Amino acid sequence: QVQLVESGGGLVQAGDSLRLSCTASGRTFSSFAMGWFRQAPGKEREFVAAISWSGGRTYYADSVKGRFTMSIELAKSTVYLRMNSLKSEDTAVYYCAAGSSAGAVKGGPDYWGKGTLVTVSS
Repeated sequence: QVQLVESGGGLVQAGDSLRLSCTASGRTFSSFAMGWFRQAPGKEREFVAAISWSGGRTYYADSVKGRFTMSIELAKSTVYLRMNSLKSEDTAVYYCAAGSSAGAVKGGPDYWGKGTLVTVSS
C-alpha cells in the first residue's frame, strides 16, 4: 500500500507562482511513478503531469505545458509541482497520484492522495 500526502496549496493571485509537494510512504519510492491530477468545481478530474521514478521522463497536459514543472527528490520520497503564471482556470483541488510507470499514471493511477486546494484569484 502507498500513502500520498499533498501540501502547498493556497490562495494566490493570477500571475503568481506556487509549489505543491507530495510525499509518499509505504513502499519503496523508486518502484513507482508519480503524477498530479486536478479537479475544478463542477468538472471531472483531469491529468496535469506525470514523472518517472528516475525523473527522466515527464508528461504534461497541454493546458499547463510551459507553465508547470514536475520534479522528483528520491531522497525525500517527494515530488513537486512548480506552477508559474497561474490563471484563474487553474483553480482546483490538486491530487497526487502513483502508478507503475509515468504512462500508467497518466492513464489511471493505482494510488491517490486526498488533495490540496489551489485557488487563483483574478
